[in-house]
Amino acid sequence: MSDARRAIDHHLETITGRDLDGYAATLHDDVVLVLPTGRTFVGKAAVVNFHREFFADTDWTQELTERTTTVGEHTARALFDADYRDVDPAGAPIHQRFLLGLVFARVGEEWLLLHDQCTPG
Repeated sequence: MSDARRAIDHHLETITGRDLDGYAATLHDDVVLVLPTGRTFVGKAAVVNFHREFFADTDWTQELTERTTTVGEHTARALFDADYRDVDPAGAPIHQRFLLGLVFARVGEEWLLLHDQCTPG
């Protein structure tokens, strides 16, 4: 398994485990997050702040099915089908399916998330 593949897997594990510090360590300083609604967060601090609230919500689950992953010398890209489930404040179920695209950049010996985009699918 490549270092990039391990970085991708570790990044996803920090999300599933709602590990904010671990998650933050996987991010590039210039990371961009695009949600399925088009809402966008630019920079590590903004993305971490969004995830602080997201991880505090313990109702959601997300299952990912990998479509494809490509690893180059300095970049790695992974594409997943995502099945997201949650409940709204009134207790009504939320179910969303979307594509999750991740782009990692090699910075020295580390692979850091540079772009995270969720696209309705």
